[in-house]
Amino acid sequence: MKTDTQIQQDVLAALKWEPSVHAAGIGVEVKDGVVTLAGEVSSFAEKWDAERAAQRVAGVKALAIELDVKLSEFGKRTDADIARSAQTALDWSTTLVHDSVKVMVEAGWITLSGTADWYYQKQAATECVRHLSGVKGVSNEMVVNPKVPMGSVKADIEAALKRVSQTDAQKIAVSVTGDNVTLTGTVANWSERDLATTTAWGTPGVRTVVDNMTLAD
Repeated sequence: MKTDTQIQQDVLAALKWEPSVHAAGIGVEVKDGVVTLAGEVSSFAEKWDAERAAQRVAGVKALAIELDVKLSEFGKRTDADIARSAQTALDWSTTLVHDSVKVMVEAGWITLSGTADWYYQKQAATECVRHLSGVKGVSNEMVVNPKVPMGSVKADIEAALKRVSQTDAQKIAVSVTGDNVTLTGTVANWSERDLATTTAWGTPGVRTVVDNMTLAD
């Protein structure tokens, strides 16, 4: 098992390796496997990429984000400009149903609301706007309203996990209540955790997925 010092060194190396991240502006602290990223970044996209780079490091159990988005003078835009750009980006998306997403912007922070038939559409909405100039953060409050019957969801998810899992899929327990899915158990790393939740979300009829999985020591 990695020590906190080893995890810290690996996270610092991962940040330096990520070309979209200015690693010199980010400090890393680790205690009991919980990583804290602090400092300043020049955009929300850079903040997002820094978080993902840290998550990919083996041994990281959780992340605390204390990164401030400090825009340059050239990167600053009014909320109205950001809102118009966000709406245009969403309208151009071939993944989303037209007018299914509503946009609100306050102090550079975008809040998305509305409905989606599938979770991947909700993810696509975030992807459309998080790289826009002037954005300091994105909250996606869209609701997934599946239009297909639930059927044998538990068996479907368990079968899907076996197809995609790189380790023992039986370590992940699936429980279904109505159209809500809860995942519990232990996974080896963040990548497997993301893969499990994405697989559950990709099952027809699922409205919500609760991730109660833990990372192995």
